[in-house]
Amino acid sequence: MMDSMRASTLLSVDEYLRTSYRPDCEYLDGVLVERNLGEYDHSRLQMKLADYLYAREKEWGIRVVPEQRVQVKRRRFRVPDLSVLKADTPVEQIFTQPPFLCVEILSPDDRRSEMQGRIDDYLTFGVPFVWLLDPRTRRAWIYTAAGVQEVKDGMLRTVDPAIEVPLAELFD
Repeated sequence: MMDSMRASTLLSVDEYLRTSYRPDCEYLDGVLVERNLGEYDHSRLQMKLADYLYAREKEWGIRVVPEQRVQVKRRRFRVPDLSVLKADTPVEQIFTQPPFLCVEILSPDDRRSEMQGRIDDYLTFGVPFVWLLDPRTRRAWIYTAAGVQEVKDGMLRTVDPAIEVPLAELFD
């Protein structure tokens, strides 16, 4: 479905950056790409995870930011559902340094190959952790440069800082 949402004309980076989109779009090598969102399961899970992380920002030394543009390459901008920064990371209006964690929540129209492209962009950019959550199946995966691991013990995790989020808190 996302292929059908691509713009037919190429945009410059400057044009993308000075235009507001509602909801925000990704920019991939001159092509504007709409994001799949707006359904209850997706929105609810995003809010619950953001709330859980936000409540522990001081404890874990992090900052949580929803739907923030991340410039993963010179001509590629992704918009993860959530980005988590270490607290001492400088504030940027558009992230040009890798967040500590990017979170993507699957929507019914998301295709696995396109989601893998996003994840690859984050990891190549230097994001240490990427979480992928599926609200329909209640499954989750943790991606790192070392590979992917499905969450089988019910706990989303990172290290340095150590973040632990029980899936049961999100999928109630």
